[in-house]
Amino acid sequence: MTTYTAFIRGIGPTNPNMRNEKLRGVFEKLGFEDVKTVISSGNVVFSSKSKNVGKLENIIEKALTLRLGLENAVFVRSKDELDGLIRCDPFKGKEHGRKSYLIVTFTKGKPQEIFNVLDTTKGKTVDFMAKLEKEHGKVITTRTWQTVKRIVEKMGTSTATRR
Repeated sequence: MTTYTAFIRGIGPTNPNMRNEKLRGVFEKLGFEDVKTVISSGNVVFSSKSKNVGKLENIIEKALTLRLGLENAVFVRSKDELDGLIRCDPFKGKEHGRKSYLIVTFTKGKPQEIFNVLDTTKGKTVDFMAKLEKEHGKVITTRTWQTVKRIVEKMGTSTATRR
């Protein structure tokens, strides 16, 4: 079994079909094991025998549409891949705080991840997201570095929990 996280684009807890318990239900009905959600922004940790990430993404996207009426892109990453991101420490020496956000954007193409430091004193998050979509298209999803670390911790013992 491999442990994965599905990062689902555009999830917000105000839509009843986007709530964590409904998302977990979809994953459990697909036969995935150890299903857990991390905060209410579309992060689902699960285990699967499959090693085909593209196939997993397609299955999950279709199930979200069929069961919840959601047409959201899904980006699946393995625990090993996320551990590797933590180990490479792309934000070395940078701090996440009120004046700057450390941001990871997941894509389906190359590069797979885009790392940005968002200076919140010089612009709005909405402007930043619009720029990202203009450069990389709408099939992306973004999380803060703090959220990625929380997800890796929820996946089990890792380099994130040793820092």
